[in-house]
Amino acid sequence: MATKKSSSNSTKSSSSSKRTMWGLNKISFWTIVAVTFLYALSMVLSACGVNMVVVSALQGVATAIMITIVAILAWRYVKPKQMVWKVLYVICLLIVIAGIIVPLVI
Repeated sequence: MATKKSSSNSTKSSSSSKRTMWGLNKISFWTIVAVTFLYALSMVLSACGVNMVVVSALQGVATAIMITIVAILAWRYVKPKQMVWKVLYVICLLIVIAGIIVPLVI
């Protein structure tokens, strides 16, 4: 009987991790779809000669969406780890943000 309980527990834990992974996969897929739409729209507008500020704004929004999703998922990975991982996460995130903002300002 003890064997049956442990096998049912392992089945439950593997099915719950599958559900979490499926949710993560679904979020990733729809993020790519949304970002693809924004990049495609910016390419069409650029080809039509629309103001480059509009095109750059659309590309910036697409990039911000991707960075936000990745930053959330990375934080979920880093949160239970030691402080050095959290510091590395913050430093990397600040450098990524600076890498986006500085070229827009200069």
